[in-house]
Amino acid sequence: MSGAAEETFWVTPKALERLRAELAELALAVSPESEKGQGSDLRIRELERLLKHAELGEKPDDGLVEPGMQITVRFVGGDPETFLLGSRELMNADGETGLDVYSPTSPLGVAIIGKHTGDTASYLAPTGATVHVEITEVVPFRG
Repeated sequence: MSGAAEETFWVTPKALERLRAELAELALAVSPESEKGQGSDLRIRELERLLKHAELGEKPDDGLVEPGMQITVRFVGGDPETFLLGSRELMNADGETGLDVYSPTSPLGVAIIGKHTGDTASYLAPTGATVHVEITEVVPFRG
């Protein structure tokens, strides 16, 4: 990706702290000349990229679907489901969200991003079926 088009990633404070700690540990513990160091160099570059583009902070409680929001949707003919919209890798670094994490680039994420509470959306599932959802609640994640 080019620098101007780099995507920002919303993270929790705990996830940001863990990513920084991992980067510091890798940078101190591994010599670039070692075999382990060469593999770790890729992870170090990835961590640096993630940290450079990390967005930290609470989102406004405005009902807008965007990364960092806890979203409840009702699938047509199904039960409601609540999840966090964000980067799975970054949220896995948090370890304690208590929610499933959907990527903004997933089919569901793409269909609902930019919408508001009460809006409906549809997307094509991997099975080929069209899935319809209603956004019933959008609140800032406070995990």
